[in-house]
Amino acid sequence: MSGHSKWATIKRQKAKNDAAKGKVFSRHAREIMLAAKLGGGDPTTNARLRLVIDKARGDGMPKDNIDRAILKGTGELEADASEEIVYEGYGPFGVALMIDAVTDNRNRTVGEVRAAFNKHGGSLGESGCVAYQFHTKGVIEFPRQGRSEDDVLEIVLDAGADDLVTGADTFEVTCAVEELNNVTQALQAAGISATGIEVNRVPSHTIRVEESQARTLFKLIDALEDCEDVQKVSANFDVDEAVLEKLGAE
Repeated sequence: MSGHSKWATIKRQKAKNDAAKGKVFSRHAREIMLAAKLGGGDPTTNARLRLVIDKARGDGMPKDNIDRAILKGTGELEADASEEIVYEGYGPFGVALMIDAVTDNRNRTVGEVRAAFNKHGGSLGESGCVAYQFHTKGVIEFPRQGRSEDDVLEIVLDAGADDLVTGADTFEVTCAVEELNNVTQALQAAGISATGIEVNRVPSHTIRVEESQARTLFKLIDALEDCEDVQKVSANFDVDEAVLEKLGAE
């Protein structure tokens, strides 16, 4: 599991209050629209959509807002002029970064992203400068809860998954984006509920970083994620679990 994936888990455990910045509903709306666009507007058959709806409800997003976002994603309501855009660059210590954004103003977004890079020792690069180091994959996380790795592996491989990574308390399954719903439904049929279902950029290799380096990288990643239009940041570093636990407790 990549360092940034593990850091994202730590941040969820810290329950970082994004709502305080007034951005949480708009980000949820964009996630819902993208999930509906990718897998359809029915949350009973689109596991990714169901998960982001649950997250939105947990943050108090009104049902009308959720329904509108779904209809915009499926094209049944006219959406705004927002477009998906990907930025690429390097952070400190040669770490590659990819930033997924949804924006209706490219100039605003690139300005915020560039400022975050410059402030924290990184550099915004040209399109394609790091994309070759990542593969877009469906990623599903769920707790181990005493399950056998061999049993879980059989379930997910039969459903079309590519790989299974075993952590201390969790399993992480990767698959082609097109197989995300199939694998999720196979897990559900086996009585396994996912705690995370996402489309992520998975690095083909990682750079090992130490505690002080990780602290610097997380400042950059947090700054990028705080940009209004940024949906997700992917990075190709790895770091010890103990360091993440320490930083997550601060």
